[in-house]
Amino acid sequence: MRLFRALLRTLNHLRQVTEPYYSSHGISGPQWGVLRTLHRAQVEGTKSLRLTDLGERLLIRPPSVTGVVDRLERMGLVRRVPSKADRRVRELRLTGEGRKLVARVLTRHSSYVRSLFDGLTLREQEYLRGLLDRLDAHFTVFAGHRRNDVPAGPAKT
Repeated sequence: MRLFRALLRTLNHLRQVTEPYYSSHGISGPQWGVLRTLHRAQVEGTKSLRLTDLGERLLIRPPSVTGVVDRLERMGLVRRVPSKADRRVRELRLTGEGRKLVARVLTRHSSYVRSLFDGLTLREQEYLRGLLDRLDAHFTVFAGHRRNDVPAGPAKT
């Protein structure tokens, strides 16, 4: 379907134009997603997040987050800490260096993101946002239904 291909092509282009921006700060797009999510949690008063909570906020499964988190930890931008509620659980927290990097990225981030949409008028941007919100809501419902309809694995014979 042309709409599906157009959406995939647009998402791919978005990745292509944002990766150089994030790499100029020494990180990747997925790494920025983790750092920004942890920063938002801290602004909301939550000092650390479990990997499962981080994955839920990013809309991805924890195993997909682990590799990104491991790299960020090696870079000294995040650290795993024991949970105060459950010592068996490790939570993720920004380090001082991580907070400094987020602050540096955020100094230009809003203007950079706005520039990505300069090809659309403000009215078109709002219209597109409305369509994307509707599509997101549909996908949320669709994913819930599909989760119940699709078998977990191959059928046994």
